[in-house]
Amino acid sequence: MPPVMDDDAGTVVLFDGECPLCSRAVAAIAARDPGRRLRFAALASAAGARLLAEHGLTGCRDTLVLLDQGRVHLRSGAALRIAGKLNGAVRLLWLLLLIPAPLRDLVYDFIARRRHRWFKPDGTCPVPPPSLRDRLLDS
Repeated sequence: MPPVMDDDAGTVVLFDGECPLCSRAVAAIAARDPGRRLRFAALASAAGARLLAEHGLTGCRDTLVLLDQGRVHLRSGAALRIAGKLNGAVRLLWLLLLIPAPLRDLVYDFIARRRHRWFKPDGTCPVPPPSLRDRLLDS
């Protein structure tokens, strides 16, 4: 059972802010969340580090974390629960939660290990679009 969270920031997605794939994913998530229910923080930011420490997740420096409704979700569980909160067909991805977590996480880990190779940084610091800036903790 995921640990219980006590945080007033609402639903928060913690992501690798140095990963181009992760930064693009956050922009795509925000675009499909017109209700603006999700907030975001880079894992290495002050807010991200604080939230990780508060939930005993100090070893989670390179994985996706979802803090939602008093629960902490990691890796594929986080990704699929985020998809379930979005508009459009992507929402149906939450059905993949029916697959046991160890199998889902094999796919997650395969992509996560290769993401820096497949999605190389272009040497610039990603600048969030104006519509996302007020949803970033530490912005």
